[in-house]
Amino acid sequence: MKLKIDEKPFLAEGRHVVKITEVEEGKSENKEVPFINCRLENEDGFVNQRFYISEPGQPILAAFLRAVGIEKTEVDSKELKGKTLSVEVEERSYEDADGKEKTIKQATHFQKVGEANTSDRL
Repeated sequence: MKLKIDEKPFLAEGRHVVKITEVEEGKSENKEVPFINCRLENEDGFVNQRFYISEPGQPILAAFLRAVGIEKTEVDSKELKGKTLSVEVEERSYEDADGKEKTIKQATHFQKVGEANTSDRL
């Protein structure tokens, strides 16, 4: 059987400089909370990161926007595509709405490129 792979692997855990290559808008599956999903990638791989447009999500989104050089209080999600930043990639486990444990890769500890070149993890 021939296998054709047209996708990069997930980024390994640790610090990476990435570019935002896709931005999609959506709503969460269970509570209909609006979000944007950003594909963050480099030559080694990618990670998808959701940013919920909710009160608890505001500080996370603010840190992300600051890391890509956007200081405005209102921004069109289309402005994000093509921006670069430094992220920490890690795995996180959580319980979904059905009570099943899920593990995902996520981007955290957003920094401007050049401000953080090593992992924040001990």
